[in-house]
Order: sequence, then C-alpha cells, then structure tokens
Amino acid sequence: MSEIRVTYSGLISLVMGLGTVVTGMIFILIVTRSLNPEELGTWGLIGGLVTYVIVLEPVISYWTTREIARDVNSGKTAVVSSGFFSVIGFVIFLIIAFFVSTPTGADVDTLFFASLMIPFTFLNRTLSSIAIGWKPQVNSYGILSLDVAKLPAALIFVYYLDLGLIGAILSMIIATSVSIAVLGIASRTKIKQSFKKDFLKNWLKHAWIPSYMKSAQFMIFDVLIFSLLTGSVVGLAYWVSATTIGTLVRHSNQITRGVYPKLLSGGNKDYLQSNLMKLFFISFPFMGFSIAFAKPGLFILNPIYDVAVVAVIFITFRSFLHMLNGSFTQALQGIEKVDTKKSTQKEYLKSKLFYLPSIRMIRRGVYLGSLTSGIFILIQTGASEIELVIYWALISALAQLPFTIYFYYLVRKNFPMSLDLLTIAKYLVISTIVFGGMYLLMEEFLEYDLSIFKFLTNLIPFILLGVFVYLGLTYLSDKETRKLFKAIILEIRQKK
Repeated sequence: MSEIRVTYSGLISLVMGLGTVVTGMIFILIVTRSLNPEELGTWGLIGGLVTYVIVLEPVISYWTTREIARDVNSGKTAVVSSGFFSVIGFVIFLIIAFFVSTPTGADVDTLFFASLMIPFTFLNRTLSSIAIGWKPQVNSYGILSLDVAKLPAALIFVYYLDLGLIGAILSMIIATSVSIAVLGIASRTKIKQSFKKDFLKNWLKHAWIPSYMKSAQFMIFDVLIFSLLTGSVVGLAYWVSATTIGTLVRHSNQITRGVYPKLLSGGNKDYLQSNLMKLFFISFPFMGFSIAFAKPGLFILNPIYDVAVVAVIFITFRSFLHMLNGSFTQALQGIEKVDTKKSTQKEYLKSKLFYLPSIRMIRRGVYLGSLTSGIFILIQTGASEIELVIYWALISALAQLPFTIYFYYLVRKNFPMSLDLLTIAKYLVISTIVFGGMYLLMEEFLEYDLSIFKFLTNLIPFILLGVFVYLGLTYLSDKETRKLFKAIILEIRQKK
C-alpha cells in the first residue's frame, strides 16, 4: 500500500493551489501590462503549441505514475527517457513554428526561441508524474515553486529590462528549472535506481495507449485554428485574459489530487465520493468569484481587455465541467487493473484506458467542428474579434456538458455513489447569494482607478469579505462543513 494520505495531500495541494492563484495572477499581470496585444496573442499561441508538442511526454509519465503508485521503481528510467523524447518534441515545435508564423503574423524568431521551453517542460512533467504516484503533495511544492520563481524572473526580464515576449519566455524557463530542482530533490529516493531497458521497452510497447489518450489534443487546435482563420493573434490576447480569470475554478480540483494514485494502489472506492463533496464545497465559491470579479479582474490585467466579461462567464462554466470530467475519468482509470498483469493488446482495447480516451476524442471532435464552422461563418458576417472570442468560449462550454453527464453515469456504475444533493445545493445557493451580493456592492461602490495599486487597495476588501462570508455561512448552516474544518485540523496535527 502506498504512503498516500488522500485528505492530507488534497489539503496541501489545495493550499498550494491557492498560493499559485496569487502568484500566477501577479505574473500574468506583469505580462499583460507589459506586452502589446500582438505580443500577448503570440504568447497565447506559444502556449498552445507547447501543449500540442508535449503530447509525446505522457508515453513516459502516464505509466510512471501508475507504476510508482504500485511501488515499482521506474523513476530513473522515466527521467532519462524523458530527455530523449524532449529532443523529438523540440524538433517538432520548430517545424510547426516555421509553418504557422506567416499565416498568423507571429514573429518566427520569437517562436523559435520559445522552443527552448520544450526540454524543461518535458523533464518537469516527468518529475511531476513521479511525485503524483508517490506523494501528490510533493507535486504541489513543484507547482508552487514554479509560480513563485516566475515573479522575480518576470520583474527582471519583462518589467525592468523590458525584453517583452522574450523576457516572458526566459522567465518561464528559469521558473521551470526551479521547479525541476524542487521536484528532483524531493523525489530523489524514487530516481536513484538504475536505468532499466525493460521499463522503456514496456512503455514503448504500450505507447499507443497514452499516445491515443493525448492524440485528441491534436484535435483541439483551437488556438491555432482561431489564429489561422482570423489571420491575427490579437483575438488570442482577449482569450488569454479571459481564461486567466475563467480558469481559476480549476484550482479547486487540488482537493481530489490524491484520489487517483490512492485508487491505483488499491485504496477504497469511497474516497471518490467524500472528495467530490469537498470539491463542490470549494469549486462553487471559485465559480462565483470568477464571475462576480470578472470585470475588475480583467481591468487589473489590462483595461483594454475588460470587454471580455461574457467570455469569462462561459469559460468559468467550461472549466468547472472540465474539472469534473477530469475527476471522473481519473477515478475510472484508477480502478483499471489491465496493466497489472500480462494483458493482450485486445484486452487493453477493451479496458477503460482505451474506452475513456475514445469518448474524449468524440467530445473534442464535436468541439473542434463546431468551433471551426462557427468562427468561419461569423467572420463572413463581419463579427468583431471579441464576438469571435465569446463564441469560442460558449462552444467550449457547451461541448463539455453532455459528456460530463455521461462520465458521471459511468462513475455511478463503478463506484458506490450517494451524493448529498441537498448539501450540494446549499453550497451553490450560498455561493450565488454571497458573490452575487459582492457583484452588486462592487457595481455600486468599487472605483476603477488606473493606478493598479490604488485599484487593488479598493478591490481586496471585497474579495476578503466574499470569502469570509461564504466560509462563515457554510460553517454555521452545514454540519459537513464543520466536519471538514475539524478534519483539516486533525490532518494538520498528524505527522507527515
């Protein structure tokens, strides 16, 4: 049995995740305030290209997490193998960058420079996969160290030296290096063993499983399609700003971080239900916060992007559904045992490791088709950049909904599920009332000062008031919340 403590690792991951919300917002604030719309759009394009290229990395990390959780010492082999795969990813990034630079209007030299991020990203993700399979909270230390390291790097290269987009890329490389160091030191006992070709041979033999799972990402060329169809990266600047606010809810899934490796190691299926209740308790106020503070949040990033409020709302719902999808599918994959024995390829094809990615492939195909056709039609009608971004956000949310329902149906078939709907509704109603109230108060009393420091001084009291009122009302009205608070205190008191 693994050393994973689900509640403890979830709480640590959540606290770290909340820390990264602050550091991440400061970093993106520096970037959005320092880069012009074309540069910020190129930054979004780079992020999309990196996502597509690292589709190769799970060939290693996917199996590593499952093996480490089951006390198989494949860490050293994973780290070394990741280096080989990063070279391939580096070359692929250069090729894609060369072909997309002209039609999107992005500077090709900047895109080529961004390719230096690839090997660092590969290694960091591999070390993260080792940490997740062993002690999920260690992965959170790596994430926090990355976000904290970004700040001084961005202040130096983006703000003071005024290197623009090049400075942002340098900041990410330096920050990722710090994260690699933290994860490497924390997980050193898991990567001391010798390199074993048998591990690599087995991963390559079954590489089609994680490759198939991640190949659906090639079907989400949303960033690339949007920029190619519009012939500009300016719209991506609005998208980057809107997603910065709208994806805050994803940080709440840190509370379920320990469920997947715990199930892999043979843990009780009841862990999923208890953690889902905690997830709803945390995610609803995150959603309320993102929607209520959409306008001031965009104003902080840069006043020119505050027209993207509607996009933030749709992205918030998309992020919530995406987060649920991830929790459901990881739980289902966590109880799959096909890779614990000498299974045939046919047995792998019948397993959840293949079936679930197939469903995601369908979902992403629907999303991509709807996005492409809709954007093309809207362009013909003369739609503005912001209207295109709002449509993009709407389609991304609608495409998630039916599949979230289906994944929940699968979870109900495979897990003992008896969610307390009354309590969930209580969390939702309280979140709506509290953050709806905050929205009305801000509309009446919040002053939008161009000075970022003065504006933050005006805004922070509203943020703190919303958080404390939500926690106070749920604590007073819900016994499950009181139990959670007590569980947090007990977990903190226990030794690691």
